[in-house]
Amino acid sequence: MPHHKPVSGDLTIKILCNRFGFSISRRTGSHVCLVKITPEGKIGTVVPDHDELKPGTLKGVLKLAKVDIDDFYRFV
Repeated sequence: MPHHKPVSGDLTIKILCNRFGFSISRRTGSHVCLVKITPEGKIGTVVPDHDELKPGTLKGVLKLAKVDIDDFYRFV
């Protein structure tokens, strides 16, 4: 995996909502639950609202969201 610049939880939430069709379903503490309704069913992910997400955390968030990391970084 190529090295990408670090992103914040807030930026990750904005990109997933504005570019990939997710919406905020709820917020618990510093974690934000996002959901997207597709013909195949519901897709959900949880994004920690931290200043900087670790690479493994971001990878896990995007895996749950079924978003390719390279597609995500086109909007950073």
